Amino acid sequence: MPITDLLERNSKLYGDEIALVEINPEVHEKQRVTWKEYALIQPTSSAPYRREITWSVFDEKANRVANLLLGRGIRKGQKVAILLMNCLEWLPIYFGILKTGAVAVPLNFRYTAEEIEYCVKLSDADVLFFGPEFIGRVEDIADDLGRERLLFFVGDSCPSFAEDYHRASANCSSVAPKVLIDDEDEAAIYYSSGTTGFPKAILQRHRALMQSARMEAIHHETTHDDVFLCIPPLYHTGAKMHWFGSLFTGGKAVLLKGNSPEAIFQAVSQEGCTIVWLLVPWCQDILAALDRGVLQLPNYRLSQWRLMHIGAQPVPPSLIKHWMRYFPNHKYDTNYGLSESTGPGCVHLGLDNIRKVGAIGVPGYGWEAKIVDEAGNEVEQGQVGELCVKGPGVMVCYYHDPKATAEVLHGDWLHTGDMARQDEEGFYYLVDRKKDVIISGGENLYPVQIEDFLSAHPKVHDVAVIGLPDRRLGEIAAAIIQVKEGETCTEAEIERFCNDLPRYKRPRKIIFAPVPRNATGKIEKPKLREQYCSTRLVEAQSSS
Repeated sequence: MPITDLLERNSKLYGDEIALVEINPEVHEKQRVTWKEYALIQPTSSAPYRREITWSVFDEKANRVANLLLGRGIRKGQKVAILLMNCLEWLPIYFGILKTGAVAVPLNFRYTAEEIEYCVKLSDADVLFFGPEFIGRVEDIADDLGRERLLFFVGDSCPSFAEDYHRASANCSSVAPKVLIDDEDEAAIYYSSGTTGFPKAILQRHRALMQSARMEAIHHETTHDDVFLCIPPLYHTGAKMHWFGSLFTGGKAVLLKGNSPEAIFQAVSQEGCTIVWLLVPWCQDILAALDRGVLQLPNYRLSQWRLMHIGAQPVPPSLIKHWMRYFPNHKYDTNYGLSESTGPGCVHLGLDNIRKVGAIGVPGYGWEAKIVDEAGNEVEQGQVGELCVKGPGVMVCYYHDPKATAEVLHGDWLHTGDMARQDEEGFYYLVDRKKDVIISGGENLYPVQIEDFLSAHPKVHDVAVIGLPDRRLGEIAAAIIQVKEGETCTEAEIERFCNDLPRYKRPRKIIFAPVPRNATGKIEKPKLREQYCSTRLVEAQSSS
């Protein structure tokens, strides 16, 4: 069944119950509310701005969006793009698009005007919904997008080059349109991270979205009484597909705009959150605040918080061990996935496998996995190779890119580009991205392994390891280390700490600097390579 059926079911079963809450800790003053159905708790000087909607209002709003689009000529199979920060409007617009049979195209809020134009055109999107944060960028490309594309502004004070979404949808019917949708219909295009050039457009069907919803609820034992705290951006498959667990069970979810330790704890405490998905940097910040005493556990109501899970990037085992010292009763899960597999969960650790922290886990519900060599043959257990996955969430293709599709899809198997190994119990361990492997003096160095080791140093807040060019060895490992707030650290301290590493794995260059991460928590290694590899080349040239 299509994912939209879940929303309609929830509207019938739990119509008066809260579906979504939006909290913005950065805004305290009273704002004009454009949706009459909001149950708004008026903010005070100490309370963040808060809005909420019920399941019935959620469904009605999605129906209005669908009927708006159908009234403007949008038909099944056409593409509609979304460029919004996390907000209450986001998901009703997304589901309204799906209810027309059209394909939703979420866009990264960090895209430049050039990238927005590229992605809108690559996906063949005929409509763009955008928020106030993007007025300048969209205005720069409005003429290039052409008059044939509809631009709907979601917010106050609509710019002249767009149409006011709230006004346009207000008089549209709140009854579901009669559009037949099945599992094999195309549902969404998600864009890859775009770490090399422009991002690729990943096409998914309705069955893949439904698989993600069912799998999330099963993996995390989600019930109707759970409250999910969603912090990452909804344009990304990680945040969306984890929220699908709430959709599947009809539970409440909280969209938190902001990721400070205090804001996270306050939201968990006030909204009664039971499940929280965090990225590595946010865990690091929370633990640092707890260590410094800035965050005090007794000041918050946290006893109902039962599960903390992480995804989107490798997780240092030392981080989870540190977390469990503060939260010994928490269940924990690591979720591995990629947009090409409809987000997280094709491999996951499992709630009862805390003893295997460091592994990404075993194949998820409905999934298979294997590790292959360069020739595509399965390697022996324990050997490193490329991780491949097969299941109902594998993408249809890279839209308009058959060559790139052929490179990663081999029959039903998706080649992930991640290097991994499997232990004797069948658990998979992520070794590194295939393109991130450092070849130094003929030895393969896997940065994630070195990063995990360095993360255990008591003064290290974050770390990234990249390869730098070297005349004799080809490449050397360089560690960019972000020191904990209030601490000082020297190269000598790091070098002594690394004495427990095999000599060939020890970083040959130590750089103390911030570690950049993107909106989904992944280390931006291309940015680091661009910064430090060019510097290294200049040094080498000047010394010759």
